Amino acid sequence: MTAVEPLAGVPACALGESPFWHPREAALYWVDIPGRALHRWTGRDGAHRQWPLPTEPGCVAPRLGGGLLLALRDGLWHFDPGAGLTRRVAKAPYDTATQRFNDGKADALGRLWVGTYSEDGRTGEAALYRFDAGRIERVAGGISASNGLAWSPDGRTMYWADTRAHVVYAFDFDVSGGTLSRQREFARFASRDAAAPAAYGGRPDGAAVDADGGYWVAMYEGARLLRFAPDGTLTREVPLPVRSPTMPCFGDDDLKTLYVTTARKGLGADELAREPWAGAVLRLRVDVPGLPVNFAHA
Repeated sequence: MTAVEPLAGVPACALGESPFWHPREAALYWVDIPGRALHRWTGRDGAHRQWPLPTEPGCVAPRLGGGLLLALRDGLWHFDPGAGLTRRVAKAPYDTATQRFNDGKADALGRLWVGTYSEDGRTGEAALYRFDAGRIERVAGGISASNGLAWSPDGRTMYWADTRAHVVYAFDFDVSGGTLSRQREFARFASRDAAAPAAYGGRPDGAAVDADGGYWVAMYEGARLLRFAPDGTLTREVPLPVRSPTMPCFGDDDLKTLYVTTARKGLGADELAREPWAGAVLRLRVDVPGLPVNFAHA
């Protein structure tokens, strides 16, 4: 494993999220949620481009037919890098005054799974939705900050986190039907109130799975990445030079570069001086490759 470094020539995000490596373009995409922007960095030349968006983007996924699928506050949209937003394909199924879309990814058959974030902090108001064949359906709920979506290499386990509750769940996942069963706790972490100040290790945010089934999760406010084996055993901890990593993804041709979005939102001048890379996209090399991104069929 190599040292952590930031992507050069890329502006800091207030809250970077939803990175994915686009194999056809050899490029990294991600969003800045409060910055209302989509970003792309091209690996072969280091070129960076960003697009302003009308509302907060929760996540982004590549489309099989070309372009991207963006989850904005008001719904799911097709996006073309040359033309911008082209069509809303699903209206947001929640009260947009108190919620917005958050973490989301496509499964192996191209269905988009996307959760919501309760901005007023009410426990149980956020949910997880599945978008398939033009329909968006609620499939799980009872949380306040949906995050941590990822699938095992065989597709039979889906992971889902509630960041505010400091817990990661696992489900049995039926690939053909796109249904969930047997929800259980996969990992739980002490809250800031429950842990001694020096022992607080952050809360689970975005995640990715490697080819051996390792679940890599960014610990927001914990300045670290954690890797768990499929049985829930903690196998690796990677310290990071920023307090709030938000989500990892695997990229480059060999899928052995771990890209990590981070946040700087809420940091004061003194904190930013101590964390000059806060809001940057970080990267490091790992030994086990990740899984390629799934394309949305919508």
